[in-house]
Amino acid sequence: MVPHLIVSDLDGTLLGADHDLAELTVATLRELAAQGHQVALASGRHHLDMLPFRDRLGIDAHIISSNGAWTLGPQGQRLRSHYLATELAQALIRLPRAAEVRLNLYRDDAWLIDEAAPGLLDLHDATGFEYRVEAVESMLPEGIGKALYIGAPHQLAEIEEAARQMAADQLHITYSMVNSLEIMAGGVNKGSAVQALLDDLQIPATRCLAFGDNLNDLEMLAMAGEAHVMANAHPDLGPQLSAARVIGHHAEAAVARHLRERFGLDV
Repeated sequence: MVPHLIVSDLDGTLLGADHDLAELTVATLRELAAQGHQVALASGRHHLDMLPFRDRLGIDAHIISSNGAWTLGPQGQRLRSHYLATELAQALIRLPRAAEVRLNLYRDDAWLIDEAAPGLLDLHDATGFEYRVEAVESMLPEGIGKALYIGAPHQLAEIEEAARQMAADQLHITYSMVNSLEIMAGGVNKGSAVQALLDDLQIPATRCLAFGDNLNDLEMLAMAGEAHVMANAHPDLGPQLSAARVIGHHAEAAVARHLRERFGLDV
C-alpha cells in the first residue's frame, strides 16, 4: 500500500448540512487510516473547534486550522503557528467598518468577537465551541492568527480594499463564505500548510487528495495531485482549477463516497 495524504475542508465539504460528520464519513476515514493513509482536516475554523471532529473520527488526524495559521499533530501537539505582525493586527482591529460588521479574532486559545452574535453559534452546535465577547478597545494585537470580518458582501469589499491598500504584500486575504472575509499573515493559507505537512510526512503532492468548496481552499486544491471541488462550491472556485474534478454535494457525503470508489473500499 502506497500512503496518500487525504486532506479535506470541513464546512460545505466533509461536513453535512447539519455541520456534522455523517456516519459514512467516519467509517470511511477510519478504514483509510487503518490502511496506512494519512488524514488531515483543513478549515477556517479555530483548532479548538475542530478537535471534536477529530475525536469523533477516532484516528490520528492532523489539523490545519484558521486557514493555515495553526497546524496540530495527531496528538494535538502544535507543529506550526503563524501570527499576524502586531502592528498589522492593531491596524486591522482599528479599520473603519459598518456598525453591523462583526470583528472576530482567533488566538491560540480563544475566539474573540466584538459584539454578541448568537446566530453564528448554529454553525458550532456539533462542537459546542463559543466565542468570547470583548470590546474593540480591549482587544490586544498580539498572538492573533486570523482576523475575520462577518457582514454583507459590499461592506466586506470596502474592508478588503482598505486592508490591501494598507499592506497587501504582508497579508493573505480570502473568503470562506460570501459574508466572511478572512485575513492571515502573508503566505499563510491552506496550501502552504498542506505542503509543509507533506514535507513532514515525506509524501509527494502527487499523492495528495484534497477536497474543498470555497475560495479559502484555492491554494490547497491548486497544489494537490488530486483536487476535488464540491458540487455546491463557490461558483468562482472551479474555473480557477482546470485540473480539479467536481464531485457530489456535501449534504450527500460526497467526499466519503468518492474516497470509497477511489480506494476500492466497497470491492
